[in-house]
Formats: sequence, C-alpha cells, structure tokens
Amino acid sequence: MVDYLPDDSPSMEAMNIMEQEFDGSVPNTRVMIHDVSVAEALEVKEALAAVDGVSDVTWLDDAIDIKTPLEMADPDTVETYYKENNALFSFSIRDGDEVAITDEIYELIGEENAMSGEALDTATSQKMAGNESLYAAALLVPIIILILILSTTSWMEPVFFLTAIGVSVLINLGTNIFVGEVSFVTQSVAPILQLAVSLDYAIFLLHSFQDYRKQTSNPAEAMQLAMKKSFPAITASAATTFFGFIALSFMNFEIGSDLGINLVKGIVLSFISVMVFLPALTLMFYKWIDKTEHKPLLPSLKGIGGTVLKTRIPSIIIVFIVIIPAFLAQSQTNFIYGIGEQPETTRAGSDIVKIEETFGKYTPMVVLVPKGDVAKEEKLVQELENLEPVTSVLSYVSAVSSVIPPEYLGESITEQFYSDNYSRIILHTNAGNEGAEAFSLVETVKDNAASYYQDDAHVLGESVTLYDMKHTVEKDNTLVNSLTVIAIAIVLMITFRSISIPIVLLLTIQSAVWINLSVPYFTDSSLVFVGYLIVSTVQLAATVDYGILLTEAYKEHRKEMPSFRAMKKTIDEKIFSIAVSASILSSVGFILALTSSNPIVSSIGLLLGRGALLAFIMVVCFLPAMLLVFDRFIEKTTWKANFYKGK
Repeated sequence: MVDYLPDDSPSMEAMNIMEQEFDGSVPNTRVMIHDVSVAEALEVKEALAAVDGVSDVTWLDDAIDIKTPLEMADPDTVETYYKENNALFSFSIRDGDEVAITDEIYELIGEENAMSGEALDTATSQKMAGNESLYAAALLVPIIILILILSTTSWMEPVFFLTAIGVSVLINLGTNIFVGEVSFVTQSVAPILQLAVSLDYAIFLLHSFQDYRKQTSNPAEAMQLAMKKSFPAITASAATTFFGFIALSFMNFEIGSDLGINLVKGIVLSFISVMVFLPALTLMFYKWIDKTEHKPLLPSLKGIGGTVLKTRIPSIIIVFIVIIPAFLAQSQTNFIYGIGEQPETTRAGSDIVKIEETFGKYTPMVVLVPKGDVAKEEKLVQELENLEPVTSVLSYVSAVSSVIPPEYLGESITEQFYSDNYSRIILHTNAGNEGAEAFSLVETVKDNAASYYQDDAHVLGESVTLYDMKHTVEKDNTLVNSLTVIAIAIVLMITFRSISIPIVLLLTIQSAVWINLSVPYFTDSSLVFVGYLIVSTVQLAATVDYGILLTEAYKEHRKEMPSFRAMKKTIDEKIFSIAVSASILSSVGFILALTSSNPIVSSIGLLLGRGALLAFIMVVCFLPAMLLVFDRFIEKTTWKANFYKGK
C-alpha cells in the first residue's frame, strides 16, 4: 500500500533519503522465539541475519552490553527484547520479495515460534489475492448461473450472458500486461466487479431481442431492433459506471487510479463485447436458445406494483427521517487506513496475538536528523525517551556514548547510526500502527524533531506512512465523491433531457450509499478506508442503473397514461429485471466478504453486498414515490416530456 502514496508525501521523501544514506531500512518484521537462553538467542539472530533479503536484525545486544548481568540493566529495555525466556527480534525484509523470504523464515523458526509485521502482511495479502479470486469465482459463477436460469426462459441464455462478459473480463486481465503491475486489491476485486456490474448490458440486449422475435420472424431484423432499442439504456448505464470509475483515477493515493483504470478498461471492453460480439454470437446460435426453452421457473410479479405503491408515503417519510442521521454518521465512522488486522484463523493472525500477549504492541519509527551536533542530538533523544508510548530508543548517543567521537570507532559500530549526512534514531513504540494514539505520537515526534532541526528532520515508519495515507485519502474522498456525482448528473441530464430527474435519481442512490456507510458507525465497528472510498463510488455508479431502467420506462408509459397507472405498470414490468441485477451484485459482494481473509477485499465485499440490497429497496420503494410526488415538476423541467394530459 505504501507504493501508492504520492512521491511528495513526507514519509516517502523520508524513505528516499534513508535509502540513499543508509544500507538498512525501517524494521518491518518481528520474530519471537520461545524458551531460549541469551546464548541461544544470539545464534538465532545470526541465523536470521544469514537469510538472503533479511537486514538489520536487532536484539538486546544492540541496546545494552549483554556481557554484564541482565539484572543490572534497565528492566524496561531488557523486556523489550527478552522476556520470560522469550526472545524478540526485529529486522527488515527486502521490498518485493516478501513471500519467498517470509516462507524461508517460517521454515527456520518452525511451527512453535511466531512472526508478525508489515512485510508478513504484504506476503499474506499477495498469496491470498490469486487463490481467493479463483475461490470467489468458483463460488460466484454457479450462483450467477442459478440466478440467470431462474430469471430466463432458456437454459442457454445464461451461457450467452456469461460468455459475452467473460470474454471481456479475460481480455481486460490480459491487457494488464501493458500496465506493468496491478495491486492485489485490484487483482482480487476488479474481475468480479466487472462481471457483476456489466452483466446488465447483456441482459438488457438479449431480453430486448427475445421481445422483438415475437414481432418478426427474421432474427437479424429482431437483433437490429433490439440493438436500437436497448442502445440508449446500455450506453447510459455504461456511461454512469465509466465516469464513476474514472473519478477513482483522480485520487492522489494511487490505489484508486490502479483500480479505476482497470475497471474503466473493463467497462469499455464489456460494452464493446455486448454491442459487437454478443449480437454476432446470438445470431449464429439463436436456435440453441429456441431448442432449450423452458417455462418460467419463478412466479410472475405482475400486480406487485399496486402493493409497492401503497407504501409510497411511509417510504418518503422513513427515508427523510433516516437520511440526515445516516449522512452525519457515515462521516464519523472510525476508519482503518492500512491493510487491517489479519484474522486469527490464519497463522499470521494467530502469531500477532502470541507476540502481543508477551511483548505488547510494537511499531518501529525512525527519525533522521542532520549529522554533527551531538549535544542537540542527545537532547532530542532524551525527549523522545520520555514519551509514554516509546519503549526504547536506539541511537549512537544512547547505545554508545555522546562523549566518544564516532571517528574513533569502527564503521561496523557506527554505520547503523550515522551516514555521511544524517544521524539515525530508531524508536520502539507500543502505540500501534494507527489510531488516535499512534497518530498523536507521530505528530509529537515530528514536532519534537522540528523544534531542534526545523524542516531538516525526517520521520518514517509504518505509523508515519499510515498518518500520511490518512491525510491523503481524506482529501481524495471529497474530490472523488464530488467528481462522481457531477459526472453522473451530467450523464443523467443528457440521457433524460431533464434537470429534475437527475436530482431525484441521485438523491435515491446517494441515500442508499449514506445508509450503507453509516452502519459501521452505529455498530461501533471500524471500516477500511480504501473499501469505503471505492464502494462510495462503485455503489453510486453501478446501482444508479436500476434507477435509470425504472425511470426510463416510467417516462415512456407516462406519455400514454396518468402518473399512478404509469408507475404501477412500470414496477410490474421492471421489478424483476432490477431484482436480478441487484441479486447478482449483492451476491458478488457477500461472496467476496465471505471468501476473502484480506480485510480490504472483505470490507469492499460486505459494503457492496449490503449496498446493492439497499439500492434495490430504495429504487423500488422510494424512487417511485418521489417520481409521483414530483410528477408535475418533472414534466415542467424535462425537455419534450409530452406527458399524458388526461385523467
């Protein structure tokens, strides 16, 4: 996730300086070895340092002189590294090779010992991305096929739908070779999201084709009419989703761009596949559809429109009561900015618990200050040591002495503390990686360092990176949501040639988004911010299709009959199609949530599944009520509405 921060963020600048000045990096892994003596721990330290890709292994002998009895040393310092015969080592793992190196370390330490840290989280996430995507797809495709079989009257139609979209998904995955690399979040989410979001296009076209086949015996003519009829609805649906995903690519935190560009490619390819490949495929094999026809497997929903419309007044009252608290609550949710906690069911998750039970939380932090003024450095180190969440400080003045000039000592002793231009101070803290305490500590350390060195001091570490991430994505949130709403509003204005319809549609879907994102606040649970940011865009862009389908049909019926009859007929005709689409998107979300042990992917799935259901309820209950209440206003603000004037 660090790779996606802007290059000009303070933590990235600090990281670049340290990479240029020092061989080592910030410790990103911890290993705990059970029941060892000091001598045995030193042997383990040597074995860990010998692993290719492991550097800067730190233990008790780097903080105190272990030749003297441990009872004479500061007990807090000793217990940071060695407690109840358990030894805790911290070190760095080479960036890019986390999977291979952590696997080798696991072989070295065995099942009874434990490992945790940022590098292990990365390795775990990378392993999960490929395997869990296949597992999710294996569960999802049969469920989608079942939904499509239940919703169609031919055994072959679902095959046509999935072939058209499946081809575009595969092509999209193939084009990633030109991008170079994609995030594990994109790899896990994008193919399944593309399938769920764009399957509607194929359904719209084939249903229209089947309708026109009842009017003409020429399949080619029926397809021409179907393409002409469904083109505006498919284009509008694709355009809203397209611009919603384009908005993600404007994020400074480049994970949004990574996912946004991937999904934009997917939507364009799905649109082309449905409008070019699917018609050709259907005309070649339409006889298969005829031969495999079956009776409807679900009862008709005709007549449900009248029942739904009886709830129109309560629906409006309930939504307007809920919408303000939901809007306020979703902005007060407690967010997680990193990958999140690994589940305890995984080895990585259970190892974290074992280490924290013995040694507590641990987050390393590095302060880089200009080299030269030892007295000033010593004062800063003393201030940092007095901070409550700081358990120990490793620096030249604390580990060696401020009175011994570094020139008198060998490079092997001084190289971890001094470069040509900078002095390095390593803090061990128990404030955690993120949250109020961790971010408060980051600000305090920055302020303390700046009081001595102004802008020449640099701070880095996982909590510092997440602090920068927090500030970056908070700005992104406002930008992305604004761009999404504006882009979709413009598409809707062009589609419906109306000023009022986009407002009603956006209020409907945005209300569903706010209610969805307020749930974590009311259930007192944290939400992964990347998931929040993506879903707030994806839910709006993807589920507005339901509103477009219903409103387009209502607008046409309204030209021939009064508002109430027009809406009743619209709901009777369209509720089934909307339910199919919503059930597919919701299934995708809940399956991602159930199958992924990656907290980001799981969070996106849960929000998406719940969001699709909420959007369905809002479009079926709240949107019709709004269209009826504002019918006259809509007529006056829609170009060439031509609404029926009779009673």
